[in-house]
Amino acid sequence: MKRPLLALSAATMAGALALSACSKGSGSGSTSADGVTTIRFVAADYGSNGQNPGQAYWQGVISAFQQQNPTIRVDLQVINWNDLDTQVKTMVQNGNQPDILQTGGYADYAKNGMLYPASDVLSPATAGDFVPALAKAGVQDGTQYGVPFVSSARMFLINNALFRKAGLDPANPPKTWDDVTTAATALKKAGVDVPLGIPLGKEEAQAESFIWMMGNHGGYQDAGGAYTINSPANMATFTQLKSWVDAGLTEQSPAAVNRTDLTKDFASGKVGMLNGFPGQLGDLRTMDVSWAPMPGKDGVSPSTLGVADWVMAFRKGGHKDQIRAFLDFAYQRDNTVKFDKEYNLLPVTRTALDALQTDPDEKALQPFLQILPTATFYPLSDPTWPGVSAQVKTQIGTAVTDPGKALDALQQAAVQAGR
Repeated sequence: MKRPLLALSAATMAGALALSACSKGSGSGSTSADGVTTIRFVAADYGSNGQNPGQAYWQGVISAFQQQNPTIRVDLQVINWNDLDTQVKTMVQNGNQPDILQTGGYADYAKNGMLYPASDVLSPATAGDFVPALAKAGVQDGTQYGVPFVSSARMFLINNALFRKAGLDPANPPKTWDDVTTAATALKKAGVDVPLGIPLGKEEAQAESFIWMMGNHGGYQDAGGAYTINSPANMATFTQLKSWVDAGLTEQSPAAVNRTDLTKDFASGKVGMLNGFPGQLGDLRTMDVSWAPMPGKDGVSPSTLGVADWVMAFRKGGHKDQIRAFLDFAYQRDNTVKFDKEYNLLPVTRTALDALQTDPDEKALQPFLQILPTATFYPLSDPTWPGVSAQVKTQIGTAVTDPGKALDALQQAAVQAGR
């Protein structure tokens, strides 16, 4: 993420109540009589069930920054994902937006002219360090406003023990949709509860759908930014998903099943195949699993889903120089690597990517690190996407029952949103 990322879901990232470090300012920052400028920073809490809250991480970064920059004070507020969007919306409506915001999307604020261009609040060295695909995803109308914070990508996850039980070779994972059918049928005959998990509940239906769409060269928009939700390619994709559901090769009602529930079932040995993400690595540490490229209609999918959360800087406070100093510090390699390792997330800078790729303690993360530079992202720069995504989350699950009706309705809603 709403739940962006990293596709990490709100459910898996719910933390404690809103936290604050230092004292909370009432405005967008200020300069005191002694020449100290305060900037306000609102960030998402990536803690899981109250564990590893982002509060401690950011306090450490801010403390080190303020020691080196005694004329800048950072007023921090960390808010759990369940409340973040609502609280930030209220801040903005009241003209009380922070100087820096770390959340799941930037498009609306950029479209309304509220944000600094990234080039105004990042040094050339910092700006040039971002993975190009991620930096590009932060561009709206030719200007980058979204600064990537963390990322994630998806791969096809296989329970090796269940594969062997079904007479399948985990070293030869499905590469095509026909291969998926063959494997799922064998898993079903072997008594596996859910041969193929397809979570199309409202938590992450937009992600699950996009992954399968890309396997047939489809997606939400064409290269020109026009919505193509009911394209022939997407219709064919959901016709395939429907055939798996009708054959009993998936959970009974995909539209009613969320990703969090299926990942728990996978970890307990009930699911044979699933579209997985790095956040599962901790739960699967003791399991015999394989991560493979996403299978597509006629071969390995041409791309996989990449997701990212974002940092943005608001103009109102006028603290461009102070924001720039803090962001340059926060995006230093050691800081970003520490956060990525803490939460099994993927880096957004090339220096952090290089560090994690050579870290012997991060072997499990290597497959995701390799695919990240070529991942495909949602149409994040389109200010209509958040609203369209919300409708996709709640409605696209019905496309495994009636693909034409569901995708036509979503296409109509998307086109209307763009008018």
